[in-house]
Amino acid sequence: MKSTGIVRKVDELGRVVIPIELRRTLGIAEKDALEIYVDDERIILKKYKPNMTCQITGEVSDNNLSLADGKLILSKEGAEQLLKEIHDYLEPVK
Repeated sequence: MKSTGIVRKVDELGRVVIPIELRRTLGIAEKDALEIYVDDERIILKKYKPNMTCQITGEVSDNNLSLADGKLILSKEGAEQLLKEIHDYLEPVK
């Protein structure tokens, strides 16, 4: 993780301002939705991309595959894992 050297305080309503330089760099515009993740003691903000979250791995990417009229979204890794599980399920027990 790369430090930006930017420090912001949380206001009385729990808000934090994301500096314009970071928003421009990350393509975050006014009114854009951000998804919030927690990793141990870290809070991670990520630009929300609806309907592109892999249902197996949780990975969010525009490169994910949409199947069954958008009912199933898979990353490459998620598709590989699903194929292995389907193969194991269909493989006769020896």
